[in-house]
Amino acid sequence: MSAPRSATPTTTETRVRYGAGTGRSGLVLALLTLALGVYLTVGIVTMTVPEGAEAPGPTFFPAIVAAACYVLAALLVVHYVRTPEEPEDAAGMEPVEGEDHATFTDWRTLGLTMLAFLLFALLLNPLGWILAAALMFWIIASAMGSGTPVKDVAVSLVLSCTVQVVFSAGLGLHLPAGILDGVL
Repeated sequence: MSAPRSATPTTTETRVRYGAGTGRSGLVLALLTLALGVYLTVGIVTMTVPEGAEAPGPTFFPAIVAAACYVLAALLVVHYVRTPEEPEDAAGMEPVEGEDHATFTDWRTLGLTMLAFLLFALLLNPLGWILAAALMFWIIASAMGSGTPVKDVAVSLVLSCTVQVVFSAGLGLHLPAGILDGVL
């Protein structure tokens, strides 16, 4: 005869139940991307374009970004509906009976990213685009766990300078120069 089974399941017998929305939190990002596309579209439609505006015009770049937002939002929806992410237990914790799964928020990364955007907004005019954007990119790279600060600074400066050149030379739009006003 075999021994009677206990009423409480063992660790291997514990089953975790997941709801229909589990693993689909990326749909929030798709919604935000769609909202950004709609916001840009409204701005394009309501933009006053001067009569003598040369092609491609001031609506060209925002239209490209809006179209990219719509495509990205659609791709994100398809991805997260077809293949939801499997929840992982935080720090190897075993599922607790009655809970769906262990969850956590990386508050450090979130806080540093929000700080980077706030500093960028506050320092854009005094420092200028190149330095303020490079600082923002560097802080976000550090927040995301990059372990190469010197390389991050170099990449941040190259990226912000590239955006400055594209806006100035390519689109005829001048971003704030800040303390580099005499140099640019």
